[in-house]
Amino acid sequence: MSRADIVHFRHNQAILVAAIVTFIGALPLATARWWLLWVLLIPLAIAVWAWRAGTDADARELRLRALAGQRRVPWERVAELTSDARGRAVARLDDGELLVLPAVRSADLPRLISATGQELADDAG
Repeated sequence: MSRADIVHFRHNQAILVAAIVTFIGALPLATARWWLLWVLLIPLAIAVWAWRAGTDADARELRLRALAGQRRVPWERVAELTSDARGRAVARLDDGELLVLPAVRSADLPRLISATGQELADDAG
């Protein structure tokens, strides 16, 4: 499967820019005393999360990526794709578990479904 067949959903990259600006702004505080160096870890962790976290989908599976790990879910386990009250996309698995899909909004569901190679069901008829 080529990388062109994978649909990527990521958070807004303005978060990454804000983390970099915060890192630079925290440098004077962190270098004032050696025991304040841990302050730099917070914007660094946010930058890594903003760069890495999200959802990847292809014809075989969903891959949910977080700061320090990932979870692969085959499409056969997904019973339903829906959205919650906050507008986030949610996958209900065959065992009833609900997974919030990182960086996927309810408006992105048609694009997510198209990654499976299936057509979107038309409920208007």
